[in-house]
Amino acid sequence: MSEQHERTPSFPRRDDQGRIVVLADLLGLVLAGVVVGVLALLVFDWTFALIGLGHSGQASGWLAVILPAWVFVEEFRAWKFGPARVAAALVAAAVGITAGLLAAGLAAGAPALVSGGLAAAVFAMAYGLIWFAGVRWLAGRTS
Repeated sequence: MSEQHERTPSFPRRDDQGRIVVLADLLGLVLAGVVVGVLALLVFDWTFALIGLGHSGQASGWLAVILPAWVFVEEFRAWKFGPARVAAALVAAAVGITAGLLAAGLAAGAPALVSGGLAAAVFAMAYGLIWFAGVRWLAGRTS
């Protein structure tokens, strides 16, 4: 009787080179990173407000993009050196930053934590979409 070894599915699903292979995994991971970043900023913001070092909601929500940026750096490193990854990263950054700034502008009346957190989420989603599709298209890969 032969034993079947089942691999437990990991999140995010990656190929042999360490690249995330499913767009939903990439977007879910970066959105979770933004949420964790906003929650961490909220804790710091409330702590500083409690000890009298500022007012609640004054922390820059853009800092919530730190964890998603880490994911994007690892994705960039997982692709072999070449013009496809550089071009996709530059276009994704331009689109993501523009979209994030537009979102922050639309939420300009909100506290900095809210408008920046929204901007970070929009940036992360836009960057992830453009990066995932762009690097594969430019590298000539469909999966």
